[in-house]
Amino acid sequence: MTLKPSALYAPVLAAAALLSLVGTAVGIPDTWTLAGMAVLLPLLALVARSSPVRSGTVAGALGVAAVMLWPVPLVWADGSWLEIAGAAAFWAVPAFGAVAVGGYLRRQAGRMRQAVRDARRDQQLELARDLHDFVAHDVSAIVVQAQAARFVAAQDPGQAVRALERIEASGLSALESMDRTVHALQEAAGGPTTPVPGLAQLPELVDRFEGGTLDADPAAVRELSREADTTAYRVAVEALTNVRRHAPGAVARVSVRRTGADVEVCVANSAAPRGAGGRLPRMRRSGTGLAGLRGRVEAAGGTLRAGADADGGWRVCAVFPARERPLG
Repeated sequence: MTLKPSALYAPVLAAAALLSLVGTAVGIPDTWTLAGMAVLLPLLALVARSSPVRSGTVAGALGVAAVMLWPVPLVWADGSWLEIAGAAAFWAVPAFGAVAVGGYLRRQAGRMRQAVRDARRDQQLELARDLHDFVAHDVSAIVVQAQAARFVAAQDPGQAVRALERIEASGLSALESMDRTVHALQEAAGGPTTPVPGLAQLPELVDRFEGGTLDADPAAVRELSREADTTAYRVAVEALTNVRRHAPGAVARVSVRRTGADVEVCVANSAAPRGAGGRLPRMRRSGTGLAGLRGRVEAAGGTLRAGADADGGWRVCAVFPARERPLG
């Protein structure tokens, strides 16, 4: 095991302080003792900066005592107690100053480490949201299509083959999403980056959703900022995933349109057909969808609304401010 240099600071300071105290007691030349202060003060700062609290406290107390007491013999013979205390107090200033400098640097280093931990946690949460937003969408599609194929295989083999084709497409899309996650990890390590999908991929997304229709205004799409564009795509992914999970067989309508000074992205679905919930096994809810999505939309400068429609369906709408100039 490699010994860190910082582990030696406290023992070295304790030994140097003890030597200084012994030298002060036996009356070694003052020039030697003063030269020792040039060693003790930097050691005090290093110990306060890097040493463990327990050993650093003991060594620091010895170091401060050595710095404060070295001038005492100079005024002991002819000086009063007030002069002795004044000399010790005078040299306490650089001693505690060195400790304060080291403590400040220790605090800044601690803040930096905490910032790194927070950044890593945020990155982990971002990757978790990516997996939920994209991979879960495709996996839920695979599960729904596999369930449907199992029920129609005997009566209509052609429908089963089409379901298998959709399963293949969803599997490939899930692999692409996982590749993006891997690239995001590589990006954090300084590797190449990969683009995040946006509304340009919306037609492909809706095409993979059986019973989905798209009505998107290309001009409105171009008026979204890059952050809003990728967030709007996540809204569509999450909403369609929820339709698959909680309203199997429902018809979903995805729209992107300009509304005044804003761009609105809506996903609305009809009520699930009667008997659909009993025909297919119910999938578990993840519980991490709209709650996290609302915060993401608000971070992009938009607002998110979700609620039931009068026809028994569900509607999710995200509204983002339009850019003054379209993306080029």
